[in-house]
Amino acid sequence: MTQPWTIGIVGLGYVGLPLAQLFLEQGHTVYGIDTDQTKLSRLEQGTSYLADFSDQVIKELFQNGTFAVSSSYALLENVDAIILCVPTPLDTSGEPDLQYVRKALQSTLPHLQKGQLLVLESSTYPGTTEEEIAPQVKEKGWNIGQDIHVAYSPERINPGQSTYKLASIPKVVGGETPSCTKRAKGVYASVFDEVVEVSSSKVAEVSKLVENAQRLINISFMNEVAMLCDSLHVNIWEVIDACSTKPFGFTPYTPGPGVGGHCIPVDPLYLNWKANQQGMDLSLIQAAKSVNARMPRFVIEKVKAHLGVPLEQSNLLMLGVTYKKNVNDIRESPALQIFEHLLDVGANVSYHDPYVPSLTIDSSDYESRTITKEMLENQHGVLILTDHSCLPYQMILDHSALIVDTRNVLKGYENKNNVVLL
Repeated sequence: MTQPWTIGIVGLGYVGLPLAQLFLEQGHTVYGIDTDQTKLSRLEQGTSYLADFSDQVIKELFQNGTFAVSSSYALLENVDAIILCVPTPLDTSGEPDLQYVRKALQSTLPHLQKGQLLVLESSTYPGTTEEEIAPQVKEKGWNIGQDIHVAYSPERINPGQSTYKLASIPKVVGGETPSCTKRAKGVYASVFDEVVEVSSSKVAEVSKLVENAQRLINISFMNEVAMLCDSLHVNIWEVIDACSTKPFGFTPYTPGPGVGGHCIPVDPLYLNWKANQQGMDLSLIQAAKSVNARMPRFVIEKVKAHLGVPLEQSNLLMLGVTYKKNVNDIRESPALQIFEHLLDVGANVSYHDPYVPSLTIDSSDYESRTITKEMLENQHGVLILTDHSCLPYQMILDHSALIVDTRNVLKGYENKNNVVLL
């Protein structure tokens, strides 16, 4: 192992907490800062608020006495590196909202020390590190690259999956100067298998947005093809399987009720916003956004076309309300839009999601229902919107009058006369 570092991580959410765990596992000391007192209390009590972390894992983080959490930024005075992992959503007009980055930076600056490394990991528009962070650090009278080091390193967390361990995902780093990049690489190389140096923070910022913009475009393309196939009475999933037999030139993407989460619907719009500042418009991103916005309505039309009763007289059960399988994150989830639309037309809607025990839609509170044979038999339709691994799919198949399977999760099951696909 390289020298032990003391790391300050600001923001203990789905990015910051796994990063803290990674540094702790390699023998480093970590100070975690968060302004959410509920998170801090749960951590101190050994209870998890992330689907990927069990209570036991939370307890293990504190076992060696090298992990401390607090709302006080003063802890950062004693660290070698400070890593900002705070949200970067869109505002109500669809433009980048950097309020959390700015608040974290303003709280960090009074405690910044010479010789430290300051890294931003939050997804953001190109130029944020150079335009927002570096100037404020320079106001302290320090030379970046000599007195202090500033860099950007995009997070590449993939919640809900176990195929890729965090340490095995190559870590991109770009500093404000070559020495900044070198310092950031030294810190991250102590926990990541591979660190990829790029020439600037701006290159690193663009790389993250391009990764997710490409994914949005590809998924949206398959969603649009799914709508075409529906009009042609062709099974989109069979088409994808056929295309996937080509050993070159085709990468399979799957359709669904719409993209959601903290990255794919948001990051491409950060990129397009920056393009607009340059007098350009990334038309593919705009088109992909438009297609994605149509999918919830398309799903509802599918339900409407196959129900035996009018929507306003129907009992409908939604299975899964998170944006992807095996996580508890409902941000930008298309299931929420579908829920709202169905309520608006007067349907009697309920839901089941093992990761979301309660939910507020249109100022009304809902609780996740327990799946039973009787409950399923009382529904006119069941919508599979999130393909959680733990759902009792055979029971659902056996006791539902109609299933709209937007994820093709029932592929491989038999006797599916009651199943409708996208």
